[in-house]
Amino acid sequence: MGNCDHSCDPATQSSDAAESDHACEGTHHHGLTSAGKLNSVSDARLLWSVLLNQFLTVAQVIAGLLSGSVALLSDAAHNFSDANSLLIAYIARRIARREANQRYTFGYRRAELIGATINLTLLGVVGCYLIYEALHRFFDPQPIIGWLMAVAAGIALAVDLGTALLLWAMSKGSLNVRAAFIHNLVDAAGSVAVLIGAAAVIYLDWLWVDPLLTLLIAAYILLQVARMLPEAARILMEGAPANFPFDEMIAAVRSIDGVIGIHHVHLWELDETHRALEAHVVMEPSRFEDMETIKHGIKTYLSDEHNIRHSTLEFEFANTSDCHGSDAEVIHIACP
Repeated sequence: MGNCDHSCDPATQSSDAAESDHACEGTHHHGLTSAGKLNSVSDARLLWSVLLNQFLTVAQVIAGLLSGSVALLSDAAHNFSDANSLLIAYIARRIARREANQRYTFGYRRAELIGATINLTLLGVVGCYLIYEALHRFFDPQPIIGWLMAVAAGIALAVDLGTALLLWAMSKGSLNVRAAFIHNLVDAAGSVAVLIGAAAVIYLDWLWVDPLLTLLIAAYILLQVARMLPEAARILMEGAPANFPFDEMIAAVRSIDGVIGIHHVHLWELDETHRALEAHVVMEPSRFEDMETIKHGIKTYLSDEHNIRHSTLEFEFANTSDCHGSDAEVIHIACP
């Protein structure tokens, strides 16, 4: 798994590959050393993001109470949700880096996906709440102090953009952090909307602008949830990668010289970057001596063409009289 070559897979390596396994293990730990520095930087960014958003929440609550702006209080609730989601993202990243053990043999990689699912669920709740709040304000507009609303929105915009900047680089490789990053982009858009609403209140006395912009922001929030939540759920449900050419992979394996068929194929994702596969491969009985070569060819194809670096293959032979089961279509390789 990871960046080690498939020859280091303990599920498939032969007993005489101890030196190769040791070499792979050494490379793995060296990679963790260099990656650890990057992870510590990422953790620091997440912690700063949490602190910034908690500060913003307190500031918006105070400004909302003083100005009488329900929009600011609503945005404060949104930012409080964001601060919690960033805290969840931080905790999930810490858990995900734990080493595999006998209890969790695949490690803790999916902790980040659990965090992403929680974040996206909270984001969906916030989106629905914003729709409710916007509709309510259409029919029951509240007087607000425009200048105080504008100042609070300006501070919120600066904090949201600062947080998004901290998370931008991290969001490319993690669905969990990407969900938090989207949170802050939505916050920034919300702050712009509040600024526009404040200007409309101050100069034009257009109270309807604020709920209209809120509806647009809420629609964007729910669109992002609809796009990202199914992806997280699919991985947690151990589904195959999205748009994966499954039939093409099966046909390619069958076309390898010496292979008759492949069945009991299970393909899933451990997280966004690690794929795993297990399958039964049916071989021609006369190709027993070539089994290691065929196995290597299959694993190389899976790794190079489909980025499947963790594969467990069980080999079987078709209609052979060498084992006590000559009438069976397929005989397991392990015959006494």
